[in-house]
Amino acid sequence: MIQLIFLTLLVWNYNLLAETSNFSQTGNNLLNILSPEAAFILSADAEEKSISLHWEISEGYYLYGDKFDFTLKNTGTLGEAKFPPAKIENDVKYGKTKIYDQQITIELPFTNATDIIELEVGYQGCAKDRLCYPPIIKLVTINLNNGKTSVETHKPVDKKSISNQTLLNLENSALVDSPQELPKDFGWLTETEQEPTEPTSTEQEFLEVEEAFIFEAEFANPDQILASWKIADGYYLYRDKLKFTLTGAVLGIVELPPSKLKSDKFFGDMEIYQQPLLKVILPFNQMEDADLILTVKYQGCAFGGLCYPPTTKVMNLTYPTGTKSKNTATNLSEQDRLANMLSSASFLYTIMIFFGLGVLLSLTPCVFPMIPILSGIIIGQGKEITTYKAFLMSLVYVVAMAFTYAIVGALTAILGANLAAAFQNIWVLFSFALVFILLSLSMFGFYELKVPNFIQTKVTNISNKQQGGTLIGVAIMGVLSALIVGPCVAAPLVGALIYISQTGDWILGGTALFVMGIGIGIRLLLIGLSAGHFLPKAEQWMDAVKAVFGVMLLGVAIWMIERVIPVQITILLWASLLIISAIYMGALDKVGKTGWHKLWKGIGFILLIYGVLLAIGVAAGSKSLLQPLQIFQTSTTIQQQDKQVIKFKNIKGISGLEHELAAVVGKPVILDFYADWCISCKEMEHFTFSDAEVQKGFANFV
Repeated sequence: MIQLIFLTLLVWNYNLLAETSNFSQTGNNLLNILSPEAAFILSADAEEKSISLHWEISEGYYLYGDKFDFTLKNTGTLGEAKFPPAKIENDVKYGKTKIYDQQITIELPFTNATDIIELEVGYQGCAKDRLCYPPIIKLVTINLNNGKTSVETHKPVDKKSISNQTLLNLENSALVDSPQELPKDFGWLTETEQEPTEPTSTEQEFLEVEEAFIFEAEFANPDQILASWKIADGYYLYRDKLKFTLTGAVLGIVELPPSKLKSDKFFGDMEIYQQPLLKVILPFNQMEDADLILTVKYQGCAFGGLCYPPTTKVMNLTYPTGTKSKNTATNLSEQDRLANMLSSASFLYTIMIFFGLGVLLSLTPCVFPMIPILSGIIIGQGKEITTYKAFLMSLVYVVAMAFTYAIVGALTAILGANLAAAFQNIWVLFSFALVFILLSLSMFGFYELKVPNFIQTKVTNISNKQQGGTLIGVAIMGVLSALIVGPCVAAPLVGALIYISQTGDWILGGTALFVMGIGIGIRLLLIGLSAGHFLPKAEQWMDAVKAVFGVMLLGVAIWMIERVIPVQITILLWASLLIISAIYMGALDKVGKTGWHKLWKGIGFILLIYGVLLAIGVAAGSKSLLQPLQIFQTSTTIQQQDKQVIKFKNIKGISGLEHELAAVVGKPVILDFYADWCISCKEMEHFTFSDAEVQKGFANFV
C-alpha cells in the first residue's frame, strides 16, 4: 500500500519533477521504473487438459502470491491452480506475504473447454522497496488446434468485477485504476496505452485554464469596470477565490452576483459560478486621467475532478476621456441601477419614484426613533396645542429633514465629488452599522434618544428670539434627525449622488432627494395631523414593539457589514442575535397561562434552536445560513479519519530536498508534494494518510 501511494505521488507530480533539471540522482532513480509489461513478461502454453502460464520477472521486481485471479471468458471450467513454492517476504503493507521473483510457472487444469480458450488473468506486482503497480489484467487467447497463443492487455479494471477485493481498496484509494489512466507523458506507457482506441468513461480531456475560463475586462461606465468570465460547460469558479486589485484608482466595495451552492467533500459548502457567463461590476474612484492596471485572481475546477492552480490576470485599461461608455445593467448594485434610472428617466417619473422610495423607507425600523423626538416636541406644547399647529410643526420638521438631503446633493454637484466609492468604504459601512446599533439600544430602553440638553437649550433660546418661535427649533431638530436616518437611505442617496457627480445636474438630483425626504416623513406628518392622538400609549405592549424594532435594527447592522467580513463571522452574529432575542422572548422561562405568552415562548424557542444550530454549524466550518448542519453529511468520515494525522516535514526547493536526503542516507523516504489548491492532495490527506494501516506502515519511513 505504501509503495502504491508513492507511485501516485510520482504520477501527480511528474511534470514538476521533469521541469527540475538539477534534481538529485535519487529522484531520477525513482522515475526509472519499468512498465508492468516489461517488469512481468507473461507467456502461455496449453495442452489438452492444462494451461501453463509463465512469467519472466525482472530483477528487483516481484509478484504477490495471493493476488492471482483466473477466469475463463468462454465455455469451460477451471480446476485448482498449481503454484510452485513461494518466498516469504516481510511486506510493509501486508506483513509476511508470499511472493515470486525471477520467474514463475502456474498450471491451470480445465475441462469442457472449446478449441479457442479465452482466459482472463489478474495479478499484481511491485518494484522492491520502491513502488507497487495497480492490479494488472491480461487476456490470454489460446488456440488448441494450432497451438497459437496471444497475450493482450485487457480493458481497465472494473472495480465491481474483481473477485478478490483485497487486490486494492479502490473506493477508498486515490490511486489510478489501471496504467491506461496514467498521464500520457509518463515514460513507461506504451504507444497503444497512450492512445486507446476506445476511451473509457473515466477518461476526460480537460481544457487549458485559459479556455475553461475566458476572462475579459472593459469600462462599463466612467467609474465602473466590467470584469467577465466565459465559463465552459462542465467547469466552475469559486466565489471566495475572486480577488481584485486596481492600480491608478481607488477600488470600491465589489458586490458579487448571486452564486450557487456546491457541496464539496473536502471544503464543505462552497459557493460557485457556472457557465455560461459571470459578470462583476468593479466600482472605482478615478483619481487622475491615467491608465488603470487591473489585477484579478481566481481559481476554478472541472466537475470531472480537476482543479486548476490559482490564476492571476493583469489587464491594462485605458481610461475613457470625453466619452461615456455604454451602461451595463447586469449585476449592478442598487445604487448603480438608481443612477442609470436617473440618467434615462423623465423628470416627473424620477420624482415619483423617489417619493415612493421615501414612503417605503418610512416603514423601516430606523425611522422609528424619530417618532419620540417629534412627539416630545408636540406634547411639550401642553394643552394649548391645536391640530393646525401640530401639523405645522410636523411639516417644518419633515421639510427641514428633506432640505438636508437636497443640500447634500447640491454640494456634491458643485464640488464634482464622486462619492460612489466613498460610500462603499469599509469605514463608512461600519459607521452606519454603529449608528444602527446605537439606535437599537435606545429601543431596548438602555437610554432615551433625544437631542443633548446643551444643544436643545441653545435651540430654544434661538427660537424664542425669532418671530417664528418654536418652528425654528423644530427645523433644527429636523436637520439633526436627517443625520440619524442617513444610513437607512444609503442606497437611494448614493444612487442620486452618483448621477449628480457624473452630470452636474444638481436640480434633478437635489429635487429627487428632497422628495424622498418628504416621503420618509409621511408617517410623521400623520402624527402631527392627529395632534398627537395617533401616538401609541406608553403601555407594556409598546415596549414589546420597541424591542422588535430594536432587533430589526441590529439585523440591518449585520446586513450592512456582511459584505466586508468573513461569512463565518456573519453567521455567528446572526446566531448571537437569534439566541439573545429568544431569551428575551421567554424561551427559557416557565410556560405562562396566557395564550400570548405561550405564543411568544414558542416562537422564541424556535429562534433559540435555530441560533444554536447556526453556532454549531459555524464552529464545524459551515458557510450556509439555511443549511448549517449540512457540513456534517460530508465531513463525518473525514473528521473521524483526521483524529490522527501523519506529520510531514516542510521542505522548500531542490537544495532543501537534497539536504534532507543526505541526512537520511540508507533509509526509505516518502515525499508528499502538496498545495492548498490541489484536490488530489486533499484526497491523499483525508483518505490515505488517515488510514490506520498506512500510518502503521509509515513507521518505517522518514
